[in-house]
Amino acid sequence: MAISARTKARRLTLNLTQKGLAIRSGVSFGTLKKFERTGQIALPSFIRLAIALRDEAALEGLMSPAIFETLDDVLKTPKKPQRGRIT
Repeated sequence: MAISARTKARRLTLNLTQKGLAIRSGVSFGTLKKFERTGQIALPSFIRLAIALRDEAALEGLMSPAIFETLDDVLKTPKKPQRGRIT
C-alpha cells in the first residue's frame, strides 16, 4: 500500500475530512488532495501531516541505518562516499 493510501486510511480512522486535516496540519487543502490522489508531496508538508495524524514515530523509520547480520556483511558494504559527484 502506498504511503499516500496509508495516510488517507489513517485520516479516515481518525474521522477527519480532508479539509479538517488540512486545517489541523497547516497543509493546504489542494496539496492534501493532490497527495492523496498522486502520492506527491513536499517533505515538510508530509511531516506536518504525520504530526497532525499523531504518527510522528513512523518518520523515524524512513531512513534507518543498515542492520548487519555478520562481519562479512559489514565488509561487503561499499565505502561511503565523502561527497557527491557531478555527472
